[in-house]
Amino acid sequence: MVNAVALQMTSSPDIEENLRFVEESLAQLPHDEKSPFLVVLPECFACFGTRDGVLLDVAEPKGDGPIQQALAKLAKTFGCYLVAGTIPLACDSDDLFTASCLFYGPEGQLLAEYQKIHMFDAAVNDTTRAYRESKYTQPGENVVVVDTPLGRIGLAVCYDVRFPGLFTAMGDVDILVLPAAFTQRTGEAHWTTLVRSRAIEKQCFVVGANQTGVHANQRETYGHSLIVSPWGEVLAERKTMPGMVCASLDIATRATLKANMPVSEHNRFRSHFVK
Repeated sequence: MVNAVALQMTSSPDIEENLRFVEESLAQLPHDEKSPFLVVLPECFACFGTRDGVLLDVAEPKGDGPIQQALAKLAKTFGCYLVAGTIPLACDSDDLFTASCLFYGPEGQLLAEYQKIHMFDAAVNDTTRAYRESKYTQPGENVVVVDTPLGRIGLAVCYDVRFPGLFTAMGDVDILVLPAAFTQRTGEAHWTTLVRSRAIEKQCFVVGANQTGVHANQRETYGHSLIVSPWGEVLAERKTMPGMVCASLDIATRATLKANMPVSEHNRFRSHFVK
């Protein structure tokens, strides 16, 4: 069994405040070295609700900086596998950063980095109205799947969930982790449907951690962080309040489901990326 946690946050522009909320939340989890938790933080968990250019100012070089140091320490202190939402990391352009999802192991070691591939450049009928992530964010190019003692874990971020080709390219995964900051408007229309769809088509568990509420710049996010089974059942959900949503994932049940309905074997349009 895998103990999975999605941490829902109303992140502010204050990095120290946001990290403190993560630490206080993790401190509530029981510590068991034989059964470490898989914890997923939301997109932009460390700094959110400010003007876009601020993220460029706080971008860190990979492997160094106060946010990464704090994350490694948190993973080690609480002995968990920590999917650290996204943070801005410096890249080869002075005018851009990568929206990097860093995955830490229970010894504080960095297991993987996934750079968000799909940029949310869209018009939405809300108070923000126009979103243009590509103005400051360099899109990633690599599909990232990590083999761990918990199972095979695929990494994606927010807007990625609308592009099923990415998940086909992952091949077989046991758990899909999805940090997000879905807007209130798009979230209430599509969030749950999209997350359940990815779980059903991949026949895997999905842990989606979302931002929630009204942020300092009046941007409103949807919340409803949830954990979904390979059959598309919502195992646990947190509506709109910040906090944790937890569920135990029985990875072994996937084998029976895939044997009864071998979707990946039946797929006649499989990507050449699929192993």
